[in-house]
Amino acid sequence: MNGCELLVEIARKAMLEKGLATDFPPVVLNQLNKIHDPAKFQQEKMRDLRGLIWCSIDNDDSRDLDQLTAVQKNPNNGYTIFIAIADVDALVQKSSQIDRHAQINTTSVYTPCKIFPMLPEKLSTDLTSLNENQGRVSVIFEITLDESKDIVSSELYQGYVYNYAKLTYSGVGAWLEGHSSLPEAISLIPGLAESLQLQDELAQALRKQRHLLGALSFETIELKATFKDGNIDTLESIVKNRAHQLIENFMIAANTASARYAIKNQIPSLRRVVRVPERWERIVEMAQSLGDLLPSAPDSIALDVFLVRRKEMDPEAFPDLSLAIIKLLGSGEYIVEKPGEIAVGHFGLALRDYTHSTAPNRRYPDLITQRLIKASLNGNPLPYNVLELESLAQRCTECEDTTTKVERRVKKSAAALLLANQIGKSFDAIVTGASNKGTWVRLQSPPVEGKLLKNTSGLDVGDKIVVKLVNVNVMEGFIDFIVTH
Repeated sequence: MNGCELLVEIARKAMLEKGLATDFPPVVLNQLNKIHDPAKFQQEKMRDLRGLIWCSIDNDDSRDLDQLTAVQKNPNNGYTIFIAIADVDALVQKSSQIDRHAQINTTSVYTPCKIFPMLPEKLSTDLTSLNENQGRVSVIFEITLDESKDIVSSELYQGYVYNYAKLTYSGVGAWLEGHSSLPEAISLIPGLAESLQLQDELAQALRKQRHLLGALSFETIELKATFKDGNIDTLESIVKNRAHQLIENFMIAANTASARYAIKNQIPSLRRVVRVPERWERIVEMAQSLGDLLPSAPDSIALDVFLVRRKEMDPEAFPDLSLAIIKLLGSGEYIVEKPGEIAVGHFGLALRDYTHSTAPNRRYPDLITQRLIKASLNGNPLPYNVLELESLAQRCTECEDTTTKVERRVKKSAAALLLANQIGKSFDAIVTGASNKGTWVRLQSPPVEGKLLKNTSGLDVGDKIVVKLVNVNVMEGFIDFIVTH
């Protein structure tokens, strides 16, 4: 068994222990066998938008394409952003066998060697995916900005789109930042380069506006395992670039537009919220220990000013500070907002109105939102009542938390596998956690985290030390070090 096969086995075991499904049962596959074609263009209820220069931007290895983007400059010097979201509901009917199975995990599970998709790949990477050189039915988010690049209105409707270019974050980001020449995939489509430059400009304007309102500037280290001949080769840090920011800010705009559509049309919505942090006092203490003062009451604008300043002063330690504050803010949750209720909001994004709606191939809350929007657009009865939505919101929150734990667990095993033959080797490290539960360190290279077994007295977060690797347990994902000096 090579390393990749071992990690798949660990992932399956971890998922089953947590009550998640690892495979599609016969009833799902039987229904899948009856679906042969993508959903058809219906001229009477959809706008034909194939004339816009649509493209997708995603990870290098992504095959489940949920969104396309396009943009145009208007005669009044304003702008329109177009975001197309895959119409998964067109082929995945509510309460069907495929739909019922999707409710088990409520999300795709991403592990180093295998993705466990929420929907069968025949759908998520083909018939309901916005694939290159294919026409697809979609839900369209049309967002209008004025000359100052402020959002002034948004409209939702059904449309038919065509993906002219499948692009990657790495390729587009390097080009937008001036680190590489124009990717060939962009140069082949007339007008696409100019469109992407305008998209980038508008995304940066949206990003700036959000941070003025108090959206938080985090930066955490995310690792991706690379493999050679089935065995782990390296763990690389994923660095977010302007292409990531482009998609992130457009998707936040779409998710805000979907929430405001629900308010305007008096329908319930499934909201993604991060409540005002209960452990704000601890965040204030951390800032004070670094020579900064935060107000006694939670204030996202003040917190973002602090984060930006810390990144400028100590960029090396900033990912660890980000992670600590993210943990103190608490995890997000799904709740139901009924018409007329005051929004709980999303503290980290500084938004009152926010609902997940942009990834229905891989996230069940987005499929729920899509069904609510489509029913409203077509004047049909809503597919869910409030009690159903509340039950699903709780299920989605629990499953998302469980999935995060599984993904983190398998990543730890991948890191242990990488270091398995380096017992006794010394590494430069930084302390990332210090409490009565233990002391944790992250190596500078490779940037993996493990536990410090002894001689931890006096160590605190941010201390730079040299450690020696003394033990790994690949099956459990344990990595243990001792301090050398």
